[in-house]
Amino acid sequence: MSHPDHQPPVHPDHSTSHHHPATATNRISVFTRGDRNPDLIDHEKTAGEHHLDGTKEKHPLRYNDAGQQINHLGHVVTRYVHPDGESGRKYFHPWHFLRICFRSTSTASKLTNLLWPFTIAAMIMHFAFPEHHLWVFITCYLGMVPAANLVGFAGQELARKIPKVAGVILETTFGSIVEIILFMVLIAGGNKNVAVIRAAILGSILANLLFCLGTCFFIGGIFHPQQTFHEAISEVGSNLMLVAAVGLVIPTIFYNSLTGRLSPDMLETEALRISRAAAIILFVAFCVYLWFQVRSHHGLYEDILEADEERDHDRHKDLAKDKLTFTESCVAVAVALVFVSFMAVFLVQQIEFMVHERNISDAFIGLILVPIVEKASEHLTAVDEAYDNQMNFALSHVLGASIQTALLNTPLVVIVGWGLGIDMSLNFELFDAVVLILAIIVVGNFLRDEKSDYLEGALCVMVYVLVAVTAWYYPNPITTNGTASAENGVNGTLVSGDANATVVHEVVARLVKKALEEMAGG
Repeated sequence: MSHPDHQPPVHPDHSTSHHHPATATNRISVFTRGDRNPDLIDHEKTAGEHHLDGTKEKHPLRYNDAGQQINHLGHVVTRYVHPDGESGRKYFHPWHFLRICFRSTSTASKLTNLLWPFTIAAMIMHFAFPEHHLWVFITCYLGMVPAANLVGFAGQELARKIPKVAGVILETTFGSIVEIILFMVLIAGGNKNVAVIRAAILGSILANLLFCLGTCFFIGGIFHPQQTFHEAISEVGSNLMLVAAVGLVIPTIFYNSLTGRLSPDMLETEALRISRAAAIILFVAFCVYLWFQVRSHHGLYEDILEADEERDHDRHKDLAKDKLTFTESCVAVAVALVFVSFMAVFLVQQIEFMVHERNISDAFIGLILVPIVEKASEHLTAVDEAYDNQMNFALSHVLGASIQTALLNTPLVVIVGWGLGIDMSLNFELFDAVVLILAIIVVGNFLRDEKSDYLEGALCVMVYVLVAVTAWYYPNPITTNGTASAENGVNGTLVSGDANATVVHEVVARLVKKALEEMAGG
């Protein structure tokens, strides 16, 4: 990367406003948050011009005596790098790299680095003492936390180098990489892991919507009496989650509705086909959502997120922190992914032992244990943003991670299973499907008024704890060949009769109708 060409300083009298007439030759207006609610925009801080390519030129820019653009710390800004992410250094410096990575993004993230010895211990236990299955599982589980946190921190540092909206999406994607790796390792293990994957898919969404969002509301509400967020973040996110939930549970509704009318083999085959079709449709929906955020409405999101940055009471401290270079960020991502991959492989290998020898149900491992550890970095980042009163950033991470799980990670694991010849269908347990719809209804109601406080956060966490308690006592799904974890080649679905199918159909239909009415009323 090279430095930008020398440019003369911009004088104050050259500044512009938002009210330029749009012309076909030089400028067009882009829909922004100010068009919807101009009172929420500080025009002195966000004044600038919107060009045809969608970029926004802000005034005044900082320049040194040599005419080079500099950031708030006086570092010359490298071309294509966002000023807030300029480190003032190049290439790789081991001492700075270790010091900055250990410091991490917040105190909570920094404390997770104290768990790195468990990461090393997990590798030693796996190769030297493989017969100690419980200790291998415990060390791998704890060792996953600092590795996942490093993935999140490195992704955040890398996201500082690019525009705001693209940076948030990249940061959220890095937070989902841990989940993708876990899903790929599980699906490579064959049909015996299908039930755990299905539980982990919905468990990841529930952990984000109930536990992470509830913690954000609770922590933010303690330090700020009432926090507000923009409807563009909450409305789009909650609506997408409702659509994603419908796509995820349709194969379950199909299977349970036709139980007794079709043979079990035909039901399995048809549910698998519907699941693969749903995976393709959900992936297309993710592409449309990505285009909406990055291209067509990126100006709206940029205004919201930039205004949110001004709320941060310790933003000056964050800006003053040393930052990783682009090279160091890439190295940190690579190192973190290596450790995460090892921890994921070792952890998955111990699931069968935990289910059969320690009597922990598939539901609890998939719904609770796996999602909490795989989303550790995402949760810490979102909670820190809520503490800083940046609720739009926190919601972007929480809802964005849930959307990526539903619209990207789930289709990926279904398609990969399709290619490997594994029957990875979206025929979830009825308990999982109903809990997902209920969670979306609860969160949708809390997001409707665009405000949050610690009471709403506490209620969300309590709902999640209730789900966790139920999952602990939930038995492993019964199949024609035993439990899901013991089977080899048969999906983990309950064998039900006509009466059960009728009850399932009525319950799910009422829940979906209720969810649609709630969202329409909002």
